[in-house]
Formats: sequence, structure tokens, C-alpha cells
Amino acid sequence: MIMLRNQQQPNNNNGNLSFFVISILFLFPVSSHGCSQTERGSLLNFRSNLTFSFNNTILRSWVTNGDCCQWEGISCDDNGFVAVLTLPMKGLGGRISNSLAGLSQLTQLNLSYNRLAGDLPTEILLLPSLVTLDVSFNHLSGKLSRPPLGNYSLRALNLSNNFFTGPFLSLGSLARFLMVLNISNNNFFGPFPSSICSLSHELRAMDLSHNQFEGDIPPGLGSCLFLTEFQAGVNNLTGPIPKDLFDMTSLKILSLPFNLLSGILDGTLITKLLNLSILDLSSNLLSGELPASISHMPLLEQLILHDNQLNGVLPPELANCTNLKILNLRYNNFYGNLAEVNFSNLSNLNKLDLGNNNFTGEIPTSLYSLKSLKALRLARNSLKGEIAPTMLELQALSYLSLSSDGLRNITTALQILKDCKKLTAVILAKNFFKEAMPTDNEWENRYFQNLQVLSLAGCKLTGQVPLWLFNLSKLLVLDLSDNHLTGPVPAWLGSLPYLFYLDLSGNLLSGEIPPQITGLHALIVDKFESRIDQGFLDLPVFIRPEKGSGLQYNQLTELPPAIYLRNNTLHGTILPQIGQLKNLHVLDLSDNKFSGIIPVQLCNLTNLEKLDLSTNNLSGMIPSLLNSLHFLASFNVAYNSLEGPIPSGGQFDLFPTSSYEGNPKLCGELLQNCSNQSRNEFPSNTKHMNKKTIVSMAFGMSFGGAFILIISILIICYRMKAQKKGQNGTTLKSNAGSTSSAPSLPPSNSIFFMVPNPENSSTKNLVMSDILKATNNFDQESIIGSGGFGMVYKATLLDGSKLAIKRLSGEICLIERQFRAEVEALSIAQHKNLVCLQGYCTHGSSWLLIYSYMENGSLDYWLHERVDGNSVLDWPTRLKIAQGASRGLCYIHQTCEPHIVHRDIKSSNILLDEYFEAHVADFGLSRLILPYGTHVTTEVVGTLGYIPPEYGQAWVATLRGDMYSFGVVLLELLTGRRPVELSNFKDSSVLVVWVNQMIHKGKQSQVFDLLLKGKGFEDQMLRVLDVACMCVHDNPLKRPTIGEVVVWLENVSGDMQIQ
Repeated sequence: MIMLRNQQQPNNNNGNLSFFVISILFLFPVSSHGCSQTERGSLLNFRSNLTFSFNNTILRSWVTNGDCCQWEGISCDDNGFVAVLTLPMKGLGGRISNSLAGLSQLTQLNLSYNRLAGDLPTEILLLPSLVTLDVSFNHLSGKLSRPPLGNYSLRALNLSNNFFTGPFLSLGSLARFLMVLNISNNNFFGPFPSSICSLSHELRAMDLSHNQFEGDIPPGLGSCLFLTEFQAGVNNLTGPIPKDLFDMTSLKILSLPFNLLSGILDGTLITKLLNLSILDLSSNLLSGELPASISHMPLLEQLILHDNQLNGVLPPELANCTNLKILNLRYNNFYGNLAEVNFSNLSNLNKLDLGNNNFTGEIPTSLYSLKSLKALRLARNSLKGEIAPTMLELQALSYLSLSSDGLRNITTALQILKDCKKLTAVILAKNFFKEAMPTDNEWENRYFQNLQVLSLAGCKLTGQVPLWLFNLSKLLVLDLSDNHLTGPVPAWLGSLPYLFYLDLSGNLLSGEIPPQITGLHALIVDKFESRIDQGFLDLPVFIRPEKGSGLQYNQLTELPPAIYLRNNTLHGTILPQIGQLKNLHVLDLSDNKFSGIIPVQLCNLTNLEKLDLSTNNLSGMIPSLLNSLHFLASFNVAYNSLEGPIPSGGQFDLFPTSSYEGNPKLCGELLQNCSNQSRNEFPSNTKHMNKKTIVSMAFGMSFGGAFILIISILIICYRMKAQKKGQNGTTLKSNAGSTSSAPSLPPSNSIFFMVPNPENSSTKNLVMSDILKATNNFDQESIIGSGGFGMVYKATLLDGSKLAIKRLSGEICLIERQFRAEVEALSIAQHKNLVCLQGYCTHGSSWLLIYSYMENGSLDYWLHERVDGNSVLDWPTRLKIAQGASRGLCYIHQTCEPHIVHRDIKSSNILLDEYFEAHVADFGLSRLILPYGTHVTTEVVGTLGYIPPEYGQAWVATLRGDMYSFGVVLLELLTGRRPVELSNFKDSSVLVVWVNQMIHKGKQSQVFDLLLKGKGFEDQMLRVLDVACMCVHDNPLKRPTIGEVVVWLENVSGDMQIQ
């Protein structure tokens, strides 16, 4: 059974209907007779070309049993011919042998979800009885050949999630009976293959998404009269939607998101699609109004048009789409009085997102009749008025966001909402301007029974923190920041059993922190996440920390446990008991009037990522044990009365001087020297010394200084000599008399072991003499790069093709047999966004690796070395580089087997081809080599500025560590700055720290490269900044996976900031 993989559809319940029909067609009875010797030989030949994961049962069953009809994965027909070969998810490697073409009666071949590489033999496609072929989720590559004329039976072809490339040529007579075609997630390029419809009139489902098809969609799709599913999202398609596409009147799913389609939605054409249930044209360039004739599509369930340039008022006829379940029109330019839109007929609607438009008026009362509505987002419009009592009728409502809409009468609003029993998230920020916080009068005991998130931030509400919040027993997140609340911090807040995120910052609260706050159960108990509902919210919760660009959270357990009390008038001492809140990630007590010392018990907050105690009246010393907080990424004690040395080691070596300013008595490596401070503070005793003592001291100091100077000069000379020797050693010659310390080269007749590459036959029989000629005997002028793993040389072969030769240096960790095994394992990793290994050669202590040559060098060169590099890399190019690099990293993290931790992600390891497509280089090499000059000494390999903080306490490289390094690369793309600026002492020299400081100050828009500003891409850059900040989170468990980052970067033009 072949299934279309649809990554973009949020709800695709009908998406596999056609496949269900096809799967029934393929279920026919088979019986087992002894197979023929010929077919047995074909199968054994196929097996001989495979590699297997450990303890694979196929090795046993295909050898010990002579009757192949009894082998695992084999079924035969009544005549003893092999009819079915199905081996999905068996960990098979190697290549698909064309010997399978000897199975003349084969009807089903399923080799999906393995790691098979190489090309797909054309002979298999041409089997006359073959009905279904599924090789999805492998590492297959190469181009598809045009099949000859013949009588074929193929009904379903699934080539998805491989690395096939080239134009998708006509399948000719092979497509005559084709019903299902899935070639998604490959590297096909060129014109869109509309001609497939003129060859196969039986097509029911077609998925061409996630490729590189470009240009206008040519005519021809209208011939697919029976097509029910058509997906071609995430390509580079341009121009208007072709008119004949609307002749596919059987369509149930039409999905074309994330392209560059333009023009208007033609109302006269779209009404032809009467059977359509899902229409997704999001993230394109469509303009014009939403046609009223869309109401003539009676079966439409999902209308997803967000992130376009649509405008006008919503047509009243929209109310006739009575089967709509999801309506998403966010981030467009719709306007008009929303109250005039009648939603009452949309009784099946469960998610409505009209955020980020220009709607005016009041909340439509017609919405209150939608009994199935679970999520409603009307945020960031220009609405006004009040929440009507009839909202109580929305008893299914779980998520409500009306932030930044200008609503009034908060008391009535909460009195109504409190009885919506299924509400889990209420976000009403930036409404009810300067109203009074509702008091405890007339509140019953049972209200907001399931509320987990409540945000009334930025409303400038007056009054006190109300006691009625005490009854919200399931509350997890409470945000009352940026109001005008007075009085004390209530002690009863500490009794809320699940509260782990508390933000009371930016108010007028006074008094001391009540001790009960230090008893918040969720911040003390082990594994508090397991006590929280793990389900996904209907829409994400959006947190905008400290006026930053914001982060979204789909699960509440992803939020960092935090206490924000900054910018109030709190006083007293910082309670030592805070140290028992071991789950706390953020503690911000800045801009208050706290006094006394910093309690040493804060060192027990082992998960702490941010500690801000700035602008208070604290005194004493900074506890040195704070350097044991390995996750601490942000630390600020500026503008207090602290004294003594600042802690050193751990994270404290990275914090900027601004973290300590305004404390003149502090000293340390980043500040004034502590010995100088001591000398200035103590009275001089010189007058008590006699002349002899003073002369002796002067002589001793002079002699000591001279001795130190001589020793320093000797060390410098020695290092210069060693460096010169090392530099001489980089000019590698093939003569045996070379005195270089580098390993000698292999003999000129040494053979390179090459990865089969049908597109480059010139590398098939390479020997060392070819490489010597191509690099001019590894002349220094051929060097195109260097790093911890060795020099890289450009090799130009006799036919003009180019290769990159990496000559490994450092201590090889493995014996030659192990090295060969590791390198051959690495060669399996083949992806369009990797610098793929093409071959290797070993001889004695010499080790050479051959890679594809990248015309445009490294990202580091374009960002930091080339004078005009930043101007050449405009934002669309940088975004393309980020997306490509993320896909390459995703492949080695999640797809290839075994998964690979890169260990040294950096801009110099992201190479660019002639089209500025990104390719990740040097993956997996740290398993082979202990490189010279690395910054860690055991399993971890890294480069200064890219190394995640947790590597300082656990010397084990991880996938999450790679994510931190990738986040730094994203920051480089956004800012144009190096990870560490050694010559800049005005700002923080560490890029991550500087960006965090700027975001802390609300200046995130100022971090961007000046050459990128004013080009209309600021919103996209802010969203990528959000992604980068998540990646460089100091708690590795809070970093996203690379799979999530790939989706976010591909959707960067969409709405990542759901309010």
C-alpha cells in the first residue's frame, strides 16, 4: 500500500482515501508452491548486493530454506512464481540489483523505509506484471530514464523521500494505467510535469511536493479528470494557477502551499471543484478578494489561505460553506466590520484564525452559536467592544486569543468566560486599558475549572492581584505583567499546585517576597512535566519575553519554568529558600529595592538559565559557587553595591562586563585587577620600611621582571619556530625525502575506493597519480581550506571536472580496517545538502578523502572574509542557505542510519555550490580523528563560539549540541558578525551573549546586518531570529530538534507568532 506523505496538511482525514481503494485492489490471494531455480537465483543475487543491520532475520531465512516461497517477505502465486516481495523497514543497505527483473510475475515490490542507495534499475520498472512499486524513504539517487514502449501494468509508483534528481521526464506508456504517483521530497527540477495527465487518464492521487520544480505550471493538468488528490507544495512555482487545473472536477484535496503563485482566485473557475474538501494555497503571493462563489463548494472542510496578499471584506456567501472545519486567513489584508459577517451557519467549524488582518467592529455575535468551535484567534486586529454573555454558548471552546484588540470591560469579560468549562487558554493581553482588575466580589467557588494559561499582560490594570485566582487549581501559566497593580505579592500564589510560570513584572507591587512563593510545588517536585497535561494546544501559546520578538509553544511543557518580578518596588532580602526551586529556569528580580547579600543557596538552582538581580541594593560578594550553574546563559548583577572578585570558570568566562557595571568595588579578570584594588584600599606602609628594605624590594622586582621577560621571549621564539616548521609542512611533496611532519603520501599507483557515481564516470578508476597531477603534487597553491582535520586541496582532473581532496592530519583513532568501515559507513550518507564523500585512499599513515568540489567556497568566506560578501548574500540567499543547511543536518540527525552527530557545525563547514545551495561538510569526521588544535580533549570536537555550554560539564557530543552550533550559524547569517569578535571591546565579544543582550533591551531589530535592513524582509528575519534563539537555548532539553527547525525555516513566511 502506497501512501502520500503530506507534511503540510494539519488535518487530512480524507487524504488516503484513494490509497485505501488501491490497497484493496492489491489484496489478492496467493499460495505457496516451490519457486523455480531461476527466481531463487534472482533473489539470492538481489540479497548479495545488500548490507544488513545487526541480527537481520533475512540473512537466516533466505539462506537456510531452499524454497524461496517460504522466505521472509516473499509470497508466490498458485503456479509457484514470486508475486510479492515486501521488505519495508528492515534496515537494508546496499543497492537494488537488476536481477529482480528476473521475477517475471512480480506484482508488488515494497522496499520502503530502508537505506538503499544508488539508482533504481530501469529493468524493474519495466516488469510487465508489476502493479505497485514502493521504494520511498531510502537513499536512492540518479535520474529516471524514459522507458521504452511496452505493455505495462503499473498502478502505483512511490519514489518519495529519496534523492532522485534531474527533470521528471514523461513516463510514456509506463503511465498508461497509473493511479497513484508520489515523487515528493526529492530533487527533481525543471518545468512542472503537467504532461503526465495526458498520458495517464486513470490518475487518482499525485504528490509532487518538496522538489525544485520551477516556473509557471504549464497547461495539461485538466486531462486528469479522475484525480482526487493533487499536492505540489514547497516548490518554486510561479505565475497564476492555470485555468485547466480547475477542470479536475474530481479533486478532493488541492495543496499548493509555499510557492510563489500569484494572481487572483478566479471565482468562476474555482466553483468547478465541487468535490473539494481541502484547499491549501497558503504562503504564496495571491492577491485580490476572496471570491463569493467559494460558497458553491458544499464539501469544503479546510480553507487555508494564510500568508498571502488577499484583501477586501469577507464575502457574506462564506456562510454557505457549512462543512467548514478549519478557516485560516491570518496574515492577509482583509478588512471590514467583522460583526457584519454571519458565521452562524458554520456549525462544524472547530478552528478559526483571522489574526493579523485589519478587521474592525465588535466580535461577531454569530460566532457564539458555533457549538463545535475549539480554537478562536482574532488577535491583532482593530476590534472593540465587549465580550457578550452569549459566548457562554461556546462550551467546546478551549483556546481563546483576543490580544491587542482594544476590548473593554474586563470584569464582564471574565465573569462570562469563567463559566466556559473547557477553556484551557485565555489570552486577553493589551486590552481593557487602565481598567480595574476585577475584585473578589460575586465570584463563586467553581470557575475556570480547566484553565491552564491566563494572560492579562499589558492592560495597565489597576488594583491588586485578586484572590479569585487562588481557585484556579489547574493554572500553569499566569502573566499579569505590565499593569499598574499595587500591594504585596500574594502568599497564596505559592499554594497553586501546578503553577510554574509566573510573570508579575512591570507593576507597582511592594513589600517582601512571601516565603510561600519558595514552596511552589511544580518548581520543587521531581519530574514536574509528568504531572502536566502533555497534549498539544489547539493553537500555540505565544510568549514575548521582555519585548523580544517572541517564541511560540505548542505544548505547555515546553515553556521555561520562570518567576519574573522585575520592575516593581519590592524590598527586603532575597530568600535563601529560593534555592529549593530546583526546576526553575528563569529568576528575574531586577529593578527593585532588594538589599542584603546574594544567598549562596541560589547555587542549588541547577537548571537555572537566567539570573537577573540588577538595579537593586544588594551588597557583599557574588557567591563563587554560582559558576557551578552550567546552564546559566544570562547573568546580571549590574547597579548594586557588590564587592570582591567575580566568579571565574564555567559560564562566567563568557558573561560581558555589562553584567557587573555599576558595582565599583567588584574586581576580576574582566574588571579591574583584584590585587590593584587591594593596594588602593589598604593604607600604605612604605613609611615604616627602611631604605635597605626598599632597595631590596626594587632589586628583586627588577630581577624578577627581567627573568620573566627573557622567559617570554624564549617561548615566543620557540612557538615561531614551531609554527614555521608547521607551515613548511603544508607544502606537501611526493618525494620520499620530505622532512615534513605530515604523513607521507601513498604510492602513485595506489587506488582510490570510490562511491559509485553514475553521473561522474571520470572518478571511477582514480589512482594516486591522477590526484598528484590534479593538485600539482599537492602544491600550496592548490590549498582551498584548512581546519582541525587537515588541509583541503582543489583537484582538477584531465576532463576538467573538479574534486576536493582532504588530507587528514591529527591522530587517527582507528586501525585501518576500522577506518575503512567508518568511511564506508559515511559514504552511505548521500543528500543534496551534504558535501558527500566520493572516495578515500589509505596507505600506511596517510589518509585521503575525496569530496565534491563546491564552487563558492564556505559561508564563512562570504560572511567574514570577502569584502563584498555580505552585499552579495541578500536575505533570500541567506534564507535559502539556512534552509539547505538545516535539511542536510536533518538528514544526518534523523534519516541516515546510524544517525550522525556532526560535532563541529560552523559557517566554515557549510559550503556553497555555484547556485549558492548549502552543503554541510565534515560530518562524522570527529569519529575518525583527534584533530589538532581543538578546544576539547575527549569525544567532543568544536570551535570557539560554537561550543554549547553543556560541553563544559559533560564531554559527550550530542544532537542537541549540534543544534546550539547551528543556532550560532543562523545568528551569523542574521547579523553578519563572527561568533567571537576578538577585536571589539565595546560590545560583548560573544555573538550569542550580544544578541541576548540586545533582545533583553528590546533592540532585537538592531542586531541585523545593516545590508539587510530596509529591504522588506524584517518580519522574516525576526522569525529566523526566534528560531536561532531557541537553538542556542542553554538548556539542551529546551532546544528544538532539527526536524522542527526545518519545518520552521521552510515556513518562515508564515505566522510563527500565534497570539
